[in-house]
Amino acid sequence: MPANIETSPPGLDLDRLKDHLASHGLSGGPLAAEVIHGGKSNLTYLVRDGDRRFVVRRPPLGHVLATAHDMGREFRVMTALRDTGVPVPRTYHLCDDPEVVGAPFYVMEYVDGGQPPVTPAIEAELAAVLARLHEVDPSGVGLADFGRPDGFLERQVRRWKRQLDASRSRELPGIDRLYALLADDMPVTQRHAIVHGDFKLGNTLIAGGRVRAVLDWEMSTLGDPLTDLALFLLYADFEALDIGEGGAAGEAGEHMPSGELAGTYARGTGLDLSRLGWYVGLACFKLAVIAEGIHFRYTRGLTVGEGFEEVGGHVAPLVAHGLRALESQEG
Repeated sequence: MPANIETSPPGLDLDRLKDHLASHGLSGGPLAAEVIHGGKSNLTYLVRDGDRRFVVRRPPLGHVLATAHDMGREFRVMTALRDTGVPVPRTYHLCDDPEVVGAPFYVMEYVDGGQPPVTPAIEAELAAVLARLHEVDPSGVGLADFGRPDGFLERQVRRWKRQLDASRSRELPGIDRLYALLADDMPVTQRHAIVHGDFKLGNTLIAGGRVRAVLDWEMSTLGDPLTDLALFLLYADFEALDIGEGGAAGEAGEHMPSGELAGTYARGTGLDLSRLGWYVGLACFKLAVIAEGIHFRYTRGLTVGEGFEEVGGHVAPLVAHGLRALESQEG
C-alpha cells in the first residue's frame, strides 16, 4: 500500500523532495511515496503527485561505496539509451546534492510491468533485447568514455580473484583450477559494447510478453558483451539463484534451452560464440566468489535479514558448472 501522504518512507524526506522538485518544475503538490524495491541494491520509490506517478532512486541507507551506487552513472546510461531500441524508463532529473534527501538521487518515469514466471517466449525476448543493447555504438550515444574497455576481461578475472582471497574461510574444491583456466586462456574481445553487468529477468519489467524496461544499471560499463550473455544464460540455468544485488533471476517456469537463447542473441549481434564456455566459466567464478563473500559475512554475524544461510551452498555447484563449461572447450 502507498505510504501515508504525510509520512516519509526511510531514506526519502518528502517535504524536502517536494520543494526540490517544485523548484525544477517537476511537481507542485503534496507527495506520497512507498518503497517498491529495496534490500541490498539501490533504493527505489514510487512517488505520487496527485494523479501522476514517477520513480525516485537513491543509494542504500548507511555507508556505501560511491562507485557501486553511482546515481549519475545509472542516470547517464538510461538517458543515452532513450532513443535506441533498448527499452529504458525516461529520465527526468538528477540531483547530485546529498543535502536534499541524504544522498544523490534521480527521478525517472514509472513503467507498468513486473516479473512473470519465465517462459521460452519471454527468454527469447530478453535475448533479443540484450542483443539490441550490444548493437548500440557507445560513441553514437555519447558514451565513448563510459568505461575502460581495453583489458576488461583481464581486470574482471583479477578483481574476482582478489575478492576470493579476501573472503576465504573454508576449502573450496575446484575454485583455484577454475581461476587458473580463466587466467591462462582468455579470449580476444570481438567488440567493445555497453555492458549492463547483471542482465536477467529480475532486472526488467515485462508486460504483455514484452520487455517494457531494463532496470538496475548500477554495474553498467563498456566492456566485452559476451560477459552479459554468459551471466544471463547462467541465471537461466540456475533459476533458484539468489545472489548479489538484484536477487533471483525470476519466478520458476519453463526455460528455453541455452543453445537456442544463445542462437537468438548471435543472430542479433553477429558475434562468434565459439568461446562462450570461457565466458560462462567467468560468470560462474564471479557468482561463486560473491556467494562465498556473503557466506563469509554470514558466518561472522555480519549480515542482516533472512536466507543468507543458504547462499554458501551455491558455491560448489557454480564452480562445477564453470569447470564443465571451460573443460568442454579445452584442447
